[in-house]
Amino acid sequence: MVRWRSVSTTPAPPLSPSRKLAKFAAALRLAGVPAPVRDRAKLHILDALGLGLASSAQDYGRRTVAAIAAMSAGGACSVLGRAERYEARDAALANGILIHGLDFDDTHLASIVHPTCTSLPCAMALAESLGASGEGLLEAFLAGAETAIRIGAAVKGGFHHVGYHATGVVAHFASALAAGRLLELGEDQLVAAQGIASSTASGIQVFLEEGAWTKRFHPGWAAVAGITAARLAQQGFVGPSRPYEGRFGLFETHLQGEAPRADLEELTAGLGEVWRFGETALKPYPVCHFIHGCADAAIELHDQIDPQDIAAVVAFLPQPTLPIVAEPAELKERPSTDYEAKFSAQFVVATCLLEGRFGLSDLQPQALGEPRVRALAARVRCRPDPESAFPAYFSGGVEVTLRNGRTLKRHVRVNSGAGERAMRPDAVASKFMASATLAIPAPQAERIRDVVLDLERLAAADLTALLRAQ
Repeated sequence: MVRWRSVSTTPAPPLSPSRKLAKFAAALRLAGVPAPVRDRAKLHILDALGLGLASSAQDYGRRTVAAIAAMSAGGACSVLGRAERYEARDAALANGILIHGLDFDDTHLASIVHPTCTSLPCAMALAESLGASGEGLLEAFLAGAETAIRIGAAVKGGFHHVGYHATGVVAHFASALAAGRLLELGEDQLVAAQGIASSTASGIQVFLEEGAWTKRFHPGWAAVAGITAARLAQQGFVGPSRPYEGRFGLFETHLQGEAPRADLEELTAGLGEVWRFGETALKPYPVCHFIHGCADAAIELHDQIDPQDIAAVVAFLPQPTLPIVAEPAELKERPSTDYEAKFSAQFVVATCLLEGRFGLSDLQPQALGEPRVRALAARVRCRPDPESAFPAYFSGGVEVTLRNGRTLKRHVRVNSGAGERAMRPDAVASKFMASATLAIPAPQAERIRDVVLDLERLAAADLTALLRAQ
C-alpha cells in the first residue's frame, strides 16, 4: 500500500525586520561589498577619527575622559588622543562622545542620522579588545552603519518630529549588530541583541533649549549599550524578536502620532545588495547639516555685498527643520555657546555673509561675541523654503535686501558635500589633517591617514595604537 503524506501549501511567514538585519550582519563579508562603498567607508572613518582627535583637545573632551577615568579600572582599549587605555565599553563611550562632539561628522540626508558615529566607536573598541583584523573592523562598521541608515529611512524623520535625536536612538541597534558581527554571533543571537537594544534606545533633544552637551553623549552611550546587548545575547539572554514593529516596539513607542508613517519595507529592501551608506554626505561646515544649503548660499553672496549696505536678510530652510535650527528666534539670534551656535541658522548665515566661510574658529568665544555678527544675526529672518529638495538634500537659500532697495538672492538645491557635490578623497584627507593636528603632531596624523586607507590589509590594533597620545 502506498501511503501519501499531505504537504502543506501554507507559505512560510515573512521574516521579521530584525531577522533580516541579523541575516545581513551575519553574512556580510567585505569582499562582497562594492568597491566604491568600501572606499567611501574608509574615508568616513578617517573623517570621524580626525574629528574625535580634535575633540580630545576641547573642554568637553577633557571632562569626558576625566569622568571615564574616575569610573574605569583600566583596560586594553584606546581613546582618541589619550595615553590612557580602558575596558572596551569605557573606550567606546569616550570615543563616541569625541567623534560626535563637534557635530562635524557625516550625515545621511534622507535618514537624518550620523551613520559613522553609530557604529565606529563600538566596532573600534571591540575589534581592539578581540585582536580583530582591520577587515573585520570594516565589516562590523558597515553592518552597523547601514542598519542605522535603514532605521532612519524607515521612520522618515519621525524621531526628530517628536523630540528624539535620531542618531541617539538608531545607534543602539547599529552598535548591537556591529558588536555581534565581531563576536561572530549567530542569527538568533543577533535578533536577540537587537531586541535587548530596543530597551536602551533613547536620546532626547532637550539639549536644544540651552546648548547642553547631551547630544554628544548619545553615540557613546549607544556603543556601551550595543556591546552590552551583544554580550548578553551571546550568553543566551532572551530579547524580544520584534523590536521595531511589535506592539510597544520602537516605532509605536518612540514615534507616537508619527508611527503610521513608518515604512517596514524601507528598513530592509535590497539589504546587502543596495548600499544606502554610499549616499552619506560629509560635512564641509561644523554646524547642523540642516543649515548647510543656507551657508552655501550666503558664502556665494559674500563677495557681492558690502556688509554696511545690508538692510535685511531672509534665510530659507526646509520647513521641518525650522523648530531645530531657527526657533525660538529670540534665542537663536543670540547664541552664547558653541553648541547653541551650531544650531542657529541666524548666526551661521550672518557669519557666512560677513566672512565668506564657516569653520571651527567661528565657534570660538571671541567669534560668538563679535559685534558685527551678533548685530546681523538679529536681522536674519528664517522662512520655509518653497524650492526645497528636502529630505533628499538639505537645500537652502538667502535673500539680502540692501539699503538702496536692491535685492540679491541665491538658492542652493544640493548642499555642498552631498550628491554630485560630495567631498573628494583629497578634500576629506585635508579636512582630517586640519582636524587631527589640533591635537596631535602632523607626522602622527599622516601615519593614521595611511593606515585607515589601507585598513583591510592590516590589524585593527595597527590603527588604534596610532590614535593614542604618543
